[in-house]
Amino acid sequence: MSKFFIFLFLVFLTIIGLFAMENKDNIIVKIPFSDAYEMPKIGLILLSVSLGAFFIFIIFFIRDTANLINKIQSQKKQKKEAKIKDYYAKALNAMIREKVNEAKEALQEILKEEPEHIDAIIRLGDIATKEEDYKTALKFYKKAYELDPKNILPLFSLEDVMEKMNETELALKYVEQILSIEPDNIVANYKMRNILEKLEKWEELINLQKKIIKLVPDYKKLNEEKRLVGYTYEYGRVSLESANMEDAEKIFSVLIKNSPDFVPAYLGLVEVLISKGEIEEAIELLQKKYTELKSKLLLIRLEDLLINLGDPKRLIQFYLTLINENQNDLELKFLLGRLYFRLEMIDDALEIFNSIDTAIYSKPKLRCIKGLLYLRRNQPLKAITELKELCPENKVTSISYLCKECNSSFNEWSGRCPVCGAWNSFDIDSSGCIF
Repeated sequence: MSKFFIFLFLVFLTIIGLFAMENKDNIIVKIPFSDAYEMPKIGLILLSVSLGAFFIFIIFFIRDTANLINKIQSQKKQKKEAKIKDYYAKALNAMIREKVNEAKEALQEILKEEPEHIDAIIRLGDIATKEEDYKTALKFYKKAYELDPKNILPLFSLEDVMEKMNETELALKYVEQILSIEPDNIVANYKMRNILEKLEKWEELINLQKKIIKLVPDYKKLNEEKRLVGYTYEYGRVSLESANMEDAEKIFSVLIKNSPDFVPAYLGLVEVLISKGEIEEAIELLQKKYTELKSKLLLIRLEDLLINLGDPKRLIQFYLTLINENQNDLELKFLLGRLYFRLEMIDDALEIFNSIDTAIYSKPKLRCIKGLLYLRRNQPLKAITELKELCPENKVTSISYLCKECNSSFNEWSGRCPVCGAWNSFDIDSSGCIF
């Protein structure tokens, strides 16, 4: 390559020599703001070429110098980034192994290299949170937020600390900030929902839940729609408790229209009707909806209402009609027997209880009531027989076991709880026998 350049230089000199042979005349050159000078034409050409070459040399020198500086800075930056990367990996590894001090040291080394390393700052806040040093955690999280106000991670961390400190209103403020940046962030919307539930802001929850239903995938919509029904009911319940009957009636009516199998809405509407003095309408609603929904909750409310009104005869007649329509509904018979017991109609209660096949419907409460009825008839032996059925002799000496982790009871011991999966969690359950 150097020989080629020498060749070009010789060719250049040759061309200049030829020009010098043909151009021997002098030329006057006037320099701005100075004197005029006489010089050969070829001299002017050589001077121009020299000046041009000099300026090109200066330009290339500046460019190469800048490239060299950039290269040095880039190498330093790469080394710094590699160093930070190694420290960060070391910190994460230490955190996984729960080596807290080691993790802190690595993260602090990162901040020495780069004081505005947001991830390291957040991780230090996480460690402080885990240690329940919330004051220090807040300091780190706020610093991370100040460095990058559009970064939602510090805001999530600040919200989490506020919840741990039971500062619900402040937690709500941080969630609102997140949603102002990312309105459709589903995690932030869930957090907002949890906070509003704690604050029992049902009207706001209804609007939020409608938004969440639009955000979640289709397979989650059914559960979220059920939650919306629940929030709407709570709003109606609060309106009822606040004696805002007009709103309560409207809410419960809409609920019944949209969710006709939602029993609490009917119970709420019954309370509204009673408060308005529309007792007969409330009774008819309970009777009608029981025949449609078969919910015993409606029957229990009807029972309390008619007894308070001093009209148990109407209630008994309704029970008898239902039992005649469905002889196999042992729960109905039990409820009627329970009603007889409340009304001190001992013979009627025993009659209907004895008609229940205890091999099919074996409930401890049934045995208890029958035992008490026999005691009231002064028949202690029969009472003892019924009460003994609650805990037979062959079960008294048997051992049952209790899982200390999940409080589940078992007849047989196991090294591992089949419910919660904990090992070595079984102990003797001395609270009673299982049957």
